[in-house]
Amino acid sequence: QVQLVESGGGLVQPGGSLRLSCAASGSIFSIYAMGWYRQAPGKQRELVATMTNGGFTVYAGSVKGRFTISRNNAKNTVYLQMNGLKPEDKAVYYCRAVASPTGYWGQGTQVTVSS
Repeated sequence: QVQLVESGGGLVQPGGSLRLSCAASGSIFSIYAMGWYRQAPGKQRELVATMTNGGFTVYAGSVKGRFTISRNNAKNTVYLQMNGLKPEDKAVYYCRAVASPTGYWGQGTQVTVSS
């Protein structure tokens, strides 16, 4: 089992920045990728960014150039630095750990972008 605890969400004005954190614990040796997804009201959950243990990253086109995913393996933590936030970035952001034989989700953290 892997437990994921997210933090860092909140309210920010358009153009502002936030950094999300997700700390993993438990069977972390089974994890081979970690990432972030988001779900806006009435929409499906979508990939935001993901990073493998080897450092390979994938970003959604809508966030490329504005968001940066990073990992601190010593702290078993993945971060999402979000710059240039837009109202359409408003969503619940979920941490995802891809592990063998299954994946895990965090509880979600709300990000609201509004003036």
